[in-house]
Formats: sequence, structure tokens, C-alpha cells
Amino acid sequence: MHRPTKRLTRVLACAAAVPVVLVVAGCSSDSGSDSGSEKASKESKASASTAGDAAKKVAPATYKSLPQACSALSKKTLDDLVPKGDSKAGASDDESTRASCSWSSLDNNGVKGSQYRWLNVSMIRFDSDVNRGSGEKLASEHYAKQVKDAQATDGAKGVKTSAVSGTGDEATLVRYDRAYKEKKKDVTSRQQTVVTRVDNVVVTVDFNGSGLAGDKTPDAGDLSKDAEKAAKEAVAAVTESGKSASPSASKSPSKSADKSKPADESGSGASVKPSASKSAAKDS
Repeated sequence: MHRPTKRLTRVLACAAAVPVVLVVAGCSSDSGSDSGSEKASKESKASASTAGDAAKKVAPATYKSLPQACSALSKKTLDDLVPKGDSKAGASDDESTRASCSWSSLDNNGVKGSQYRWLNVSMIRFDSDVNRGSGEKLASEHYAKQVKDAQATDGAKGVKTSAVSGTGDEATLVRYDRAYKEKKKDVTSRQQTVVTRVDNVVVTVDFNGSGLAGDKTPDAGDLSKDAEKAAKEAVAAVTESGKSASPSASKSPSKSADKSKPADESGSGASVKPSASKSAAKDS
């Protein structure tokens, strides 16, 4: 009679022990959950730290502003390239980032013919960006694209490309001829495009010339020299402007330009306007 009682006691004792095991298991599970949250927190902190390191590695842009495009060239240079030329500033939402100016000139010699010149200077500045890279890197990429665009201009004939020394950190001259009609007569326009980069700024100079009313077509070599001269002055204007805005900007590949006031900005008065290269159109 006593044995069943003992067996029942053992069963009850075992049953009472089960919840204890479940409680222990539950505690163990909670402990694992805390471990996962802690791991996620560490990964989040590591990701934030990596992003912070990346931000520190992007060098700040050297130039923080741009000079006035219509004042980038000296009066003497403008008198030589576009005598008595009319100037026109290009539209820009932010002139500290993008600026341009063009000049047109028509030297009319009556029955002896006329000489037409068109000059455009455009500048674009790049700021450093954590995701896209440094301003210098972005400017270098844009520089390469500008050169390719000039080489691929529609209607360009006899395209020639050459390096330009002593102008910015890198510079390229692209030259070609384009034909168009002026009063039902065939006219050849000789285009010179100089693309140059100085740190985080890209400067593009477009210069073309035509002989009208039977006058001879200007020499491509002379136009190239003039375009390179204008590019050097524009680069010098960028570096001088950068020094004024930021003492740390110390690059000066050429001497400072004479910032005399250019011709009166009264708009283009020439009757002929050969189309510019793709590079000028995209910057203006």
C-alpha cells in the first residue's frame, strides 16, 4: 500500500521540475537576443566610422569661386583677337560655379571683304563630394569629356589635336574647319578650341575666324596662337581669383592677366555667327 504513494510522489516531483527547465531555457533565449542586438549596434557604428573616414579622405577643392568671365582677358588681348568686339555674358544660375562670356567682331573693309571673329571663354568649377570624389578628380573627368566633344563636333573637317604646354595642369588644342553659307556664298570658318584644367576648374576657349565677301580665310596657325594666349590669360585669372578667395590656393601656371575692362557689353552686333563647337555650347 505504501509503494504507489512513493511512485506518485516521484511523478509529482518530476512534473514540478519541468517549469524550472523551461524558465532556464527562456532566460537562455533572451540572452541570445541581447547578443544579436549588440552585434547589430557594433556593425552600425563600424559603418558610420567607415563613412566618416571616407569623408576625411576627400580633399577639399582648391578654388572656391570663379572670376568674372567678361573680365578674364586683358583689353589688349581683346583688341588683338576681336577688335572693337561686342561682349555678351552667358546666363548662369551660380557664377561662382559656372561662368562664360563671348565676343564677336566684324572688321568690314567694304568691297575688299571683311574679317569675322568670334571668341568665347567658359569656366566651370567643381566642388569636392564624398560620394563623387574630389573637385580635382571631377574636373579632370570633365576636361577629358570636353576634349572629346570638341573632336566630335558635327561638320568638322580636318580635325587636329595637340597638347598645349604652360597652361594649367593639362591643356589640349582641337582645331578644324567648318563650312557654312553667307549670302548664298560658301564660307570656311576656322575653329580653335583650347580646353584646359587648373586643379578643380576647367576653362574652355573657343575662337573662330572667317573671311567674308571674298576676303581670304584666316591662317589656322595664327588663330591657334591667339586661342592659346587667351586660354593662358583665363587660367591666370582663375588662379588670381582663387588666391584672393583662399590664401591656400597657390598654383599659378602663368602670370596674372591685366584685368582691364573689356569692350562694352552691348550684345552681339555682327551679322554672321558661325556655330560654336559642342564644348562651348555645353558650357555656356
